[in-house]
Amino acid sequence: MSKAARVSGGWIDEHHEGVRYGLAGVVLVDEQSDFQRITVVDSERYGRGLLLDGCWMTAERQERHYHEALVHPALCSAKAIERILVIGGGDGGTARECLRHRGVRHLDMVEIDGLVVELSKKHLASLGGGCWDDPRFLLTVGDGIAWAANCADASYDVVIVDGSDPAGPAEGLFNRRFFEHCRRILRPGGVFATQSESPEAFRQVHLDTVRLLQDVFGHADPLYGWVPMYPSGWWSWTFAAADGPRYQSPLPERAAAVAAGCQIWSPRWQTGAFEAIPAFIERELSA
Repeated sequence: MSKAARVSGGWIDEHHEGVRYGLAGVVLVDEQSDFQRITVVDSERYGRGLLLDGCWMTAERQERHYHEALVHPALCSAKAIERILVIGGGDGGTARECLRHRGVRHLDMVEIDGLVVELSKKHLASLGGGCWDDPRFLLTVGDGIAWAANCADASYDVVIVDGSDPAGPAEGLFNRRFFEHCRRILRPGGVFATQSESPEAFRQVHLDTVRLLQDVFGHADPLYGWVPMYPSGWWSWTFAAADGPRYQSPLPERAAAVAAGCQIWSPRWQTGAFEAIPAFIERELSA
């Protein structure tokens, strides 16, 4: 059963383990899809925002903290970037950032909930920007887990998982079988990327995700940044590759082509974000 966003006295809140994360604003849309509760709000501070099952997903003046961190370490480091797979990402922000790279020739986005896409295009149009009409972009409304399982070996140069917390329709995006398929469908020199939760608010999920990716791919490292509207404000993204930690070394030409248009990501920021692993997480991962 889905959870609704909690609305009281002009505040829209996500409640997580005794803490609430809220924005002052108004609810524009609150609908139940076949998969989850979708809420679109207009906030005073961050503009229009999206919640799924009562959990914050994105907002107009927060989304770059998340999307730039998820996309550019992968697309600036993979051996090639002609074919990209995005699983989830129905608001369009991840696809938009991917398509800023001129080397991308085809991008498949597989989003399970078509209503998320519909409402995002209508109410959060700035997130997707021109991605919806880009001839390189192909949207499939369907199950990304099944898509990965059914793809041929070495189908993509980069695979990006832009899913919500590991519950409901996103639950299957955080398990060994799915990650093994993601490795199988990557081409040699490919890079895998996923959001990997907060090391504070979702500590065990974060640790389990990083460990599992290290085991499946051989090389995986978390990168740390901030998305102030998310639980704790402290977030992570984890990158993996089979042939070494190539995701830590952006290719200068690709980086230069996109960095000027970024608000958060840069090669310098990325270096610091990989190095910003907290001591307690580093000890856990080394144990």
